[in-house]
Amino acid sequence: MKQSAQLVFVPAPGIGHLVSTIEFSRRLLHRDTAISVVILLVKFPPPFGDDVDGYVKSFCGAIDDDDDRRIQLLTLPQLPPPPSSSSPERPKSAEHFISTLIEAHRPLVKEAILNLALPSVAGLVVDLFCTSMIDVADELRIPSYLFFTSSIAFLGFMIYLPNRVGSGFELTDDPVPIPSYADPFPSRFLPSVFLDKHGGYSTMKNHGRRFAEVKGIIVNSFAELEPHALKSLISSSSSPPVYPVGPILDLKAQGQVKFGKAGERDEILRWLDLQPEESVVFLCFGSMGAFDAAQLREIAAGLERSGCRFLWSIRKPPPAKGMSLPADYGGSYGEILPEGFEARTRGKGMICGWAPQVEVLAHRAVGGFVSHCGWNSTLESVWNGVPLVAWPLYAEQQCNAFQLARELGLAVELRLDYRLKDGGGVVTAEEIEKAVRGVTEKEGAVRKRAKEMGERSRAAVVEGGSSFAAVGRLIQVFYEELEKKP
Repeated sequence: MKQSAQLVFVPAPGIGHLVSTIEFSRRLLHRDTAISVVILLVKFPPPFGDDVDGYVKSFCGAIDDDDDRRIQLLTLPQLPPPPSSSSPERPKSAEHFISTLIEAHRPLVKEAILNLALPSVAGLVVDLFCTSMIDVADELRIPSYLFFTSSIAFLGFMIYLPNRVGSGFELTDDPVPIPSYADPFPSRFLPSVFLDKHGGYSTMKNHGRRFAEVKGIIVNSFAELEPHALKSLISSSSSPPVYPVGPILDLKAQGQVKFGKAGERDEILRWLDLQPEESVVFLCFGSMGAFDAAQLREIAAGLERSGCRFLWSIRKPPPAKGMSLPADYGGSYGEILPEGFEARTRGKGMICGWAPQVEVLAHRAVGGFVSHCGWNSTLESVWNGVPLVAWPLYAEQQCNAFQLARELGLAVELRLDYRLKDGGGVVTAEEIEKAVRGVTEKEGAVRKRAKEMGERSRAAVVEGGSSFAAVGRLIQVFYEELEKKP
């Protein structure tokens, strides 16, 4: 009889990280019936975490097959914010705050693992922000692995960081030679955390240093999408073995269930059903994406001038004080958009608050995606062969946008430096019109490339595909390490 193997995951406390962790767990369990998974959930202090709680309830309430029954979600006791935080409501470095909060959970994670059948624990799989848990794995003599929910190229950037001398990058046009990117890019395109002098840069550099300690790195991408980045890591002496197992997607949209109002999803999909094939540009900017009124008016003017059909998800910016997520406007947009805009675009355009992104991108009517370039959204777009307009807003999205537009040819470049908005820079209607027209070009190179990559993404995850093979190699490593245990 085959030996049973238990894997323990510690994801970062964000909805995107948890969804990817569960979807990857499902893929493992579908491949091997002797594997089971325990996911230890770290809770954010309020007001964050509501989306995670909603997703957990949705998942637990919809378990309908044997694979999901072998996934156990354990919520760890909630701890107070780290006492060293400058302000729990708005810390100077979110990355430092999150990492410190997670590190405080080490005793709880250790206790939770000790309560399991320890001899069958084949590995502790940690998230980007959870590298402090490698210490727990070492104490318990359990192999540790990293589950990286962004691109292979950005993984390479993190591995590059510890070898760099300095306390942070400066905002310049000087190219940064990072081996995992085919083209060096100006430091002004780097995420803000790497310019941070309040603990953000040092936190990320320390995470990158600890990557070298794990037995392997599981990354949500696939070999055909990022061949240059993968080759650079394979040839790097600083990188553990890398397993590209993606795209890992929430195709059932369980992670989006709680956001939709009654009837809103059906109304959106009915409207799309009435539109010609590949005629609609979808504008959506993630759970944290929102614009002020001045920028919304420019977007509206650009869309109207382009003459293209559109589905536009608009969210209200959160208050300046405190930490909260964007909210819906409640269906009333007259005060924030140009006068008469809705009347002039009626039939050709639809405005909504929340949007069922997974289903929208899969719809035959959608032919372009104006996106913040979050990695999960990027993979959903790639999976469906939908070309992107790159408009990054936060986190590592600038790196994603740069790679998609300049290296991979999957996106039309709109604005790659999101810090311009912080300095009052507005993306103009002219820029938006040009980008929207570019992404809807029927015979355009970006559209052709997106369709080709969509086919490759689907081929990667089935038998004979590169990601299918990587999952098989990883499972073999889990069992090999388990056999070494005394």
